[in-house]
Amino acid sequence: MRILGIDPGVATIGFGVVDKDRNRQVLVKCGVITTPAHTQLSSRLEQIFRDMADLLDIFKPDAVSIEELFFNTNITTGIAVAHARGVILLACRLAGVEIFEYTPLQVKQSVVGYGRAEKKQVMDMVKRLCNLPAPPKPDDAADAVALALCHARSSTSLLNRGGNNECSTT
Repeated sequence: MRILGIDPGVATIGFGVVDKDRNRQVLVKCGVITTPAHTQLSSRLEQIFRDMADLLDIFKPDAVSIEELFFNTNITTGIAVAHARGVILLACRLAGVEIFEYTPLQVKQSVVGYGRAEKKQVMDMVKRLCNLPAPPKPDDAADAVALALCHARSSTSLLNRGGNNECSTT
């Protein structure tokens, strides 16, 4: 299964492509999409859409794992990120890729085992789970890889499989 993790933003959008095979996750590629500062939001959204379409075309993921929005104190920034996230979701939908959304708490729980983990702990586990010499850089790319790993780990849960999940005694 190939998973594209996305850490949404306007100026910087992190992406991470992870291949999952049984209990092994391999980082294929990670990086960021950037848009120029002091540019109209509509132009930035167009660039994000086009770059997302390119990523989807190049890597052909089976699933996209994207972070749900978390509003802290700056609602203005949150609204712009919500616009960008909408464009990203649209690009994925038009490409026919299934979308899975996770909260920061879910990502931390899945990757580290503790929902209130520090960023450094998440980065260390991303490094370990992908067998890397160092955590991916920049942080937005590492966050996107963590999102892909979150889906890789949760998609194999018995709770996510259809049908009867009871254990058999025979």
